[in-house]
Amino acid sequence: MKLDITTLEGKKAGSVDLNETIFGLDPRADLLARCVRWQLAKRQAGTHAVKNRSDIDRTTKKLYKQKGTGSARHGAASAPQFRGGGRAFGPQVRSHAHDLPKKVRALALRHALSSKAKDASIIVVDDVKLTEAKTKALVERFGKLGLANALIIGGAEIETNFQRAARNIPNIDVLPVQGINVYDILRREKLVLTKAAVDALEARFK
Repeated sequence: MKLDITTLEGKKAGSVDLNETIFGLDPRADLLARCVRWQLAKRQAGTHAVKNRSDIDRTTKKLYKQKGTGSARHGAASAPQFRGGGRAFGPQVRSHAHDLPKKVRALALRHALSSKAKDASIIVVDDVKLTEAKTKALVERFGKLGLANALIIGGAEIETNFQRAARNIPNIDVLPVQGINVYDILRREKLVLTKAAVDALEARFK
């Protein structure tokens, strides 16, 4: 698969051949769904908690005698059916993370890249560098490239001026190539890869 390389100014800067084993697969929705679910579950805080019956500081004295009142048999005011009592089977602090094999994660990433390639939603740029960190100037350049909702993947490190200029733009995410992931690829309309990112991805899946 051959794509043109452009600059941030919208000028042509050559072309690149994308590896078919990374960008030419037939996307599988089940793999993508499994990986997205794994990512979201892993980052879920799990800090929700309630007070159970044993956590309520109320008297445990029997409310009234066992027999003869015609009412239900109660033993303590901390029971869930009473106002101010503990909650039955409420959430507790826990981790929502679950395991997903490394090979499945790697395959899902390739299918996510292939899905963007299939939709013609991949743009390859030569580099992401700016002489000064000006958000307004970067928005104008993105307008020339037609980028309003995009994930931008740079090389091993993102140039400081570009990162500072892009962080104030809504619906634009910037990540180094090590941080590329299925969820961020799918949640944005366009995927912008630098030439260094393409080379790093091909080396990673070699």
